[in-house]
Amino acid sequence: MKAIQVHKFGGSEVMKLENISELVPGKNQIKIEVKAIGVNPVDTYIRAGIYPIKPDLPYSPGKDASGIITEIGSEVKLKKIGDRVYTCGCISGSYAEELICDENQAFILPENCSFSTGAALGVPYSTAFIALNIRAQAAAGETVLIHGASGAVGLAAIQIAKSHGLRVIGTAGTEQGLKLLWDQGVIAALNHNQDNYLNSINDLTAGAGVDVVLEMLANVNLDNDLKLLAANGRVVIIGSRGTIEIDPRDTMGKNASILGMSLFNTQAEQLQQIHATIKTGLINGRYRPVINSELPLADAPKAHDLVMQNGVNGKIILIP
Repeated sequence: MKAIQVHKFGGSEVMKLENISELVPGKNQIKIEVKAIGVNPVDTYIRAGIYPIKPDLPYSPGKDASGIITEIGSEVKLKKIGDRVYTCGCISGSYAEELICDENQAFILPENCSFSTGAALGVPYSTAFIALNIRAQAAAGETVLIHGASGAVGLAAIQIAKSHGLRVIGTAGTEQGLKLLWDQGVIAALNHNQDNYLNSINDLTAGAGVDVVLEMLANVNLDNDLKLLAANGRVVIIGSRGTIEIDPRDTMGKNASILGMSLFNTQAEQLQQIHATIKTGLINGRYRPVINSELPLADAPKAHDLVMQNGVNGKIILIP
């Protein structure tokens, strides 16, 4: 079986396509013939060795994929051979022709969804759902600002927010990205590469400010985010690449909250509930991932470079 292997932490060039031993599922595990693989920014952090949790070397990167179950363990109860599934987390790594995951890390892929769609669901839609509905507890009628909304998580957040009755303002850095946000139904699309691009927030919210900010780059934006909030506003930090200085008094007068989140803190039972809701959105067409490009598995280094570039809209997919 072919899989991407990482023998040392470093740049994208450390990933090599190699032949590895066949996988055998344990009693509560399933084996999947992989049809498509989702590439996430967190994959690059782990590969570079800068993520707090480091896997033992060598390892295969990746958590998200879709495919067909080919083998099940003796105590698997709710999945069967032949099921079309997608994963949110796996044991063996998803950058491979086959993978092993726990039964509760795999979810049935609706028939109206392609395998590329399935591979784009796990981390982005779980993250967006948790940020909006669990951490921020966003309510219908509230206004949410999504910084970096043209990425995979941001686009998922737009779709989830709209399905829950929120008003959405999104930011992007290219004309193509801004058009994509308009196509997704935001009330405003702002170019975060322009000076004073946040000045329009006051008019867009009738002077009240935004209720929720989903922040993909807190080390750049958090100080400004706090100044944009309405009373009892919340900033959910989804991503950050460094440190930033803020004035804590910006939170005091508004009873504002800064909330961190990590998908990897989510319990298995909670993840099942989240993806039951996501499945409904997939079936009725409200949730539909935007695919940027599909690359062969051997191009995993290129995919890692692409996913970290500014202005990349939608999801990068690898095909074994």
